[in-house]
Amino acid sequence: MTLQLTMQSSELSSDELRSLEDMRTRCAKNILLSTSLAGSGHPGGSLSTLDNLLVTYGCMRHDASDPGMDERDRVIMSIGHVSPGVYATLAEYGYFKEDDFLTGFRRTGSGFPGHVERIVPGVEWDTGNLGQGLSTAVGLAHGFKIQNKPNRVICFMGDGEQQKGQIIEAIRFASKYKLDNLIVVIDRNHLQICGTTEEVMPQSVRSLYSTNNWDVQYLEDGHDQNAYFQTFSKAYRKSDGQPTVIVSRTTMGKGISFMENIAKYHGSPLDREAIGKAMTELGVEDEFEKWDALRQNPVDTSTIQSYKGPAVDIKAGETIVYDAKTILDNRSAYGNALLSLAEANNSGSDMRIAGISCDLEGSVKMGGFHKHSPAAYIEAGIQEHHAATMAGGLASLGLVTFFSTFGAFAVSEVYNQNRLNDFNHASVKVVATHVGLDVGEDGPTHQCIDYLGLFQNYFRSSVFMPADPNQTDHIIRYVATTPGNVFVGMGRSKMKMICKEDGSPFFDENYSFAAGKGDWLRRGHDATIISYGAVTPMVMEAWDMLIDAGHSVAILNMGSLLPIDKEAVLEAAECGVVLTVEDHHVETGLGSMVGTILAEAGKGITFRRSGVSQYGGSGKPADLYASQGLDGKSIAAKIVDMLS
Repeated sequence: MTLQLTMQSSELSSDELRSLEDMRTRCAKNILLSTSLAGSGHPGGSLSTLDNLLVTYGCMRHDASDPGMDERDRVIMSIGHVSPGVYATLAEYGYFKEDDFLTGFRRTGSGFPGHVERIVPGVEWDTGNLGQGLSTAVGLAHGFKIQNKPNRVICFMGDGEQQKGQIIEAIRFASKYKLDNLIVVIDRNHLQICGTTEEVMPQSVRSLYSTNNWDVQYLEDGHDQNAYFQTFSKAYRKSDGQPTVIVSRTTMGKGISFMENIAKYHGSPLDREAIGKAMTELGVEDEFEKWDALRQNPVDTSTIQSYKGPAVDIKAGETIVYDAKTILDNRSAYGNALLSLAEANNSGSDMRIAGISCDLEGSVKMGGFHKHSPAAYIEAGIQEHHAATMAGGLASLGLVTFFSTFGAFAVSEVYNQNRLNDFNHASVKVVATHVGLDVGEDGPTHQCIDYLGLFQNYFRSSVFMPADPNQTDHIIRYVATTPGNVFVGMGRSKMKMICKEDGSPFFDENYSFAAGKGDWLRRGHDATIISYGAVTPMVMEAWDMLIDAGHSVAILNMGSLLPIDKEAVLEAAECGVVLTVEDHHVETGLGSMVGTILAEAGKGITFRRSGVSQYGGSGKPADLYASQGLDGKSIAAKIVDMLS
């Protein structure tokens, strides 16, 4: 059935309350059956949050026949383990049949995973570990503000997850940006896996929000559907600049006497005998055997919702080409390209490109973008975990979102946040400056040398590393106009332009960047150096030395690392000698990728990897490169040794 509650009413009617009670009974039955049939899952929290879920979906704008309706409100389940409650609720509101849910829950290949995922019709976001959902919801709410849309965002959270540090980052942000289109519902049952929230990690949940200027509403009985309706509908209609949190005091395992207030039922299903008792208490038929038999049939995949990204129309703008005499850092070229993109796409209230920085606007060169598009520039403060997750929420609305900070913060610190964006096809553009030994004097804690190794663990993300400012301009325009999650990394130092042998810029107006395609900066037949990014100038110096010594050496630039140009690697191997050079951990970067390609192709050649073999020190980048054999002289010497 589908229930639409009358939001203008001061309270629920007797008919609405009867409908909700019938829905609750069916949902409770399905929560218990699904978890016991699967032999795993989280029935207790599903029962405690169920009343709030049912009323919320009765109030909000949504349409089961059109799950992608642009005007719909968004529900983000930060407590993703209560998937049985979510799926049961969505079935009640017509997104699919209870048969689909009960026969498929937690089975390999089905459309009903153990934690909520967007393959389920009606689900907006794949849930990760606790503490992530509020940042995603904040991103959505802020995105709607940027787009001047009236949509509301509701985020369901547990009380245990309030212990997570990222949550306070999101709380502060929502207050700063006055996100009154955001409603957080906290299932305050005071229980988590290892006991009460007071025993595990005590805190005052309400003061966590009130001290940051949220509108805090407390329900002494969160199962009072009428009281929740009145509180929720008031929060839904408000426009006073304050985000709302509803702290709903509930009971773990609500409705089943022997489950209530028992911590173990957070994550333990009922056994066969207990299921029978529970069904008797609910006043429904015990259908365990029926559904258990149906689960022996092949998994039905017909409900699986395929991902469909929002339509985005972005103009690339006019390419900027720096002449051969220009000396510039890649990050400045990034800032110039981002401003150019804003000029081509952001106008008045029509914002299509957003930018996020974490107290590093000047360092990551976002100042021009900020000045041109203040409504779309987001200062997140020193809150990288929240910023990275929030970027996914923004991008999911069709805003081309650039998240920029230093490499150590954009990659290493927020590995899991980037991972969740990868899961969700979020299409975030992570552009990190200050990558590798080129960071120099800031020392090894800031010298990100693991970006490629970490991003290789994802399945839906690309990695691009420009060799100079001209290639930076091409890459930034490419990622802005091409869907998908991407990491673009660059160093800190200024450099000369990479040029052709005639002295003109290599990456000129006729150059076209393409994912999965390398660039032959030089051709040669004795050996090939495969490299990218900040060490490219050193590779070019080595080439000059090698040419003077009579060696014909090719240089293959891998601006695209994920995906990598396998055909070009195999072409490079035809000369019989290949050296990789990179400002990255030598064991997990380009060298390992090239070695794997050569091995799988059965290429028995002279091959060597050159990269960062230990943590760098604090000093001039040129000195740090020389100390690890990444200067021009050392690179040339390695090629000579390999040829001898």
